[in-house]
Amino acid sequence: MVTDTQQTTQTAQRIKVGMTGLALVLLLLGLASAIFSSASKERPVDVAGASKAEVVANISITNDSMPATGSGEPLAELGVSPSAPDKSATANQMIIVPPAALTQSPQPQPGH
Repeated sequence: MVTDTQQTTQTAQRIKVGMTGLALVLLLLGLASAIFSSASKERPVDVAGASKAEVVANISITNDSMPATGSGEPLAELGVSPSAPDKSATANQMIIVPPAALTQSPQPQPGH
């Protein structure tokens, strides 16, 4: 049978194995925590062509704060197509009329 000395030796060995296992688990948890905390402190890598959050936020703020003004012709504002004349601008324009000699068709000459 098992004597008292053998039983205390087995108990001591089991306690040593358990404490070693517990220390190993705590060490692995500390290592994983250190890795994840250092990864969250690093700046994110900028990918070519990716949008930047602070730029997008500034664009949306600018668009909301700008009044909606314009002629209603976005292609004309970009210079792609001519714009329609503005009614207020035509009231102040000078109209040039060519002389009558230039607007009359030439008279046919007799004999030709």
